[in-house]
Amino acid sequence: MKYPTQFRFPALVSLVIVLTAFAGLKVLAATPRLTVEEVTASKPLRDGIDIQAGAATIRITALREDIVRVRIAQGGTLPEDASWAVLPERREQSVDVKPLEDVGFVGFKTAVLEVRVERSPLRLLVRDLNGNHICNDALDNPTEFRNGGFEVHKQMPTDERFYGLGDKTGSFDRRGQAYELWNRDHGVEDTADPLYKSIPFFMGVTGGRSYGLFLDNTFRTWFDFGKQSRDSFSFGAEGGPLNYYVIYGPTPKQVVEGYAYLTGTPPMPPMWALGFQQSRYSYTPESMLRVVADKLRSDRIPADAVYLDIDYQFRNRPFTVDPVNFPGFPGLVADLKKEHLHLVTITDLHVAHVAGEGYMPYETGHAGDHFVKKADGSEYVGIVWPGPAVFPDFTRAETRKWWGGLYAEFVKDGVSGFWNDMNEPSVFDGPGMTMPLDNIHRIEEPGFAPRTATHAEIHNIVGMQNERATFEGLLKLRPDERPFVLTRATYAGGQRFGFTWTGDNASTWSQLRLGTQMLLNLGLSGISMVGDDIGGFGGSAAPDLLTRWIEIGAFNPMYRDHSTIGSMPQEVWAHGPEQEAIRRRYIETRYRLLPYIYTLAEEAHRTGLPMVRPLFLEFPNDFDGVDTEFMFGANLLVAPPPYGEMPEGYSVAYPEGEWYDFWTGAKAVRSPGQPSIVEVSNTIAAGESLSKFPPPVVIHPGLDTLPVYVRAGSVVPMQPLVQSTDETPQGPLELRVYPDWPDKGARAGRNCGGSLYLDDGHTFKFERGEYLRQAFTCQAQGREVTVGFGARTGSYAPWWKMMEVVVYGWPSAQAVAQITGTTDSLKTSYDEAAHALHIMVPDLAGKQELRVRE
Repeated sequence: MKYPTQFRFPALVSLVIVLTAFAGLKVLAATPRLTVEEVTASKPLRDGIDIQAGAATIRITALREDIVRVRIAQGGTLPEDASWAVLPERREQSVDVKPLEDVGFVGFKTAVLEVRVERSPLRLLVRDLNGNHICNDALDNPTEFRNGGFEVHKQMPTDERFYGLGDKTGSFDRRGQAYELWNRDHGVEDTADPLYKSIPFFMGVTGGRSYGLFLDNTFRTWFDFGKQSRDSFSFGAEGGPLNYYVIYGPTPKQVVEGYAYLTGTPPMPPMWALGFQQSRYSYTPESMLRVVADKLRSDRIPADAVYLDIDYQFRNRPFTVDPVNFPGFPGLVADLKKEHLHLVTITDLHVAHVAGEGYMPYETGHAGDHFVKKADGSEYVGIVWPGPAVFPDFTRAETRKWWGGLYAEFVKDGVSGFWNDMNEPSVFDGPGMTMPLDNIHRIEEPGFAPRTATHAEIHNIVGMQNERATFEGLLKLRPDERPFVLTRATYAGGQRFGFTWTGDNASTWSQLRLGTQMLLNLGLSGISMVGDDIGGFGGSAAPDLLTRWIEIGAFNPMYRDHSTIGSMPQEVWAHGPEQEAIRRRYIETRYRLLPYIYTLAEEAHRTGLPMVRPLFLEFPNDFDGVDTEFMFGANLLVAPPPYGEMPEGYSVAYPEGEWYDFWTGAKAVRSPGQPSIVEVSNTIAAGESLSKFPPPVVIHPGLDTLPVYVRAGSVVPMQPLVQSTDETPQGPLELRVYPDWPDKGARAGRNCGGSLYLDDGHTFKFERGEYLRQAFTCQAQGREVTVGFGARTGSYAPWWKMMEVVVYGWPSAQAVAQITGTTDSLKTSYDEAAHALHIMVPDLAGKQELRVRE
């Protein structure tokens, strides 16, 4: 949600502010500095090593065999060991290491890494046990302290690529670019930086090996991936501790899981949050929201949530309802629930500064001393949507508890979810559109020493702690209901408290493309539950643009159509029945895929792996650079047009193996010998002509077709269509089996598999064993396919009584299907167009096999 027109900065002024702030960091290069130059003393530790480097102190420890922590201080004492991002139990964990010492270095070994610190000049080198480079300090002055800040330089191999840092713009690969991390209310633009989130974590990929680096520092930080130097990258901060973690893979998936091990995984979402969500700034008055809800149901557009932006409030004051425009708010919520629609309301963090008017958020907040102070100790007041406003001091545990309690009335009314916006924090009349950097926060938090801190230190975690306060408050108010919290600003570790989105994007084709890159890098940065504003927030989406965006959004974790005040209608039915029919079909596909999607959400909750993934996460040796295609889980490849506004055809960069068309069931057509991206890159690098490769197959999908492919060797669960997640599907569970058929002469294709997870979709009973988990396998051999059903775990009873197994690539209607150990043949039918054999099977909960032969 953008700030009002009278507070919008002209583009040039905004650019000057950004450049000035960034230059303010780099100008420190001209000031006196302390360089960490040589080892003067060292002491081996059980889990690492302590080093003195003149006045500087260095401690390097191994938290796991594959995770190394580096802490460096200018003086003889390391700073307080506390973190808003890293889980306390992770920082306290470590493994025994084997000390190393030689005339030229000191260090240690773990089971997978070798950590060396060269004595003079002092350089940290992290390698695998085969001596391969993982993350090494640069050759000259790798670590410097300046004016309370620091700068670290690392070697950068010529083939190293970089990903992460959250929802940054620019190219998908960060190499050759520089970024600032400072949460800022600024609309998404192709070159805008910084934006709403600060996630100082990135992944380096080179030579088939991957690592991650997480700088745990909440001050304004920056990362330069070779923009200023061709052979090194650097990172730094204007204050705070020099404290970073190196996370070794070697695969990208292992890096992402290692980062999640440190900072946590997302909570298990309520299932309704994975359904379609309709929003706008704003559906006011109440009658307008009712019209939207009625239209969703009358047009049979599956949906689970509708939103209210700030106009439902009285004078834009959080935790109020406008009695004129929403005279029967509890009744509205109840009526929406009858239509199986969940209501999500916005609650910005700025509390109206109005004393003596009975506005309880201010009265109770002031009485409890819960607001941020100015440097002189008085309450800080800034201008935001309600006018003069104060800001909760979320670094106080008591303040977060107070904030969470403010939701009691909304929870009583039945509101399902809450949307924390403007929490960078955005302040219309503040310096740089935020509050002064010398404002005072009070850290009163378990695990931290009580102290005060300036806003310069706390700024980047305000949104995260706001989100946390909302999440924890809802847990207390509804102890066995999973909260839905949506935040715009956050910091590393913020994934533990809910969903986020990419912020105020625009209704342009370029931003549709950019949105995919932003979601992929957010996923690599630990933020799995994420989406963008479908159709674009700013401006008015053209019909074809909105349709294509709804198509792509069906394969994103969060699926919300949202637009700004004054824009043209952007609901599914906008632009006429032809466009609506296409959009409805993709929303219906989303709901049919919910068993697969919900299984992905549980995997993200359990492991930290993102639901949307760059191709290299699944195919690390084949696809480093593709940034327009993406994987939805491990099995679905989504390949939208690279430039959606251009009518020309394009070729799909298929990863290794065979692929099926998701819509038709046909094998994907690709040129024999079509090269991988790596082969093309190597050929170009060697100066050779690409003419030795056959030309790729070009596809020309119409607007009604988003190319989606299924990896051969997959089992994808689907369900009958429902209009909301409250509705129980009627009919069998569908298991789509896509065998990896063997090549001619081969005895059998590669094994394939899939999985299914299910629970009640809204409580925490799954933590007490009330869930359903089942794995599936399949193998093709000759004219025979075997589908394996793993033993089901958990006590949750499924909604289906039958399963419909669909085997793709089957050559004819001739088939005999039997459960192993039985003699009865199962009922089959054949879809000739899709080359798909359909088999009706009773629900199989135990370990059993289905054998199909021609």
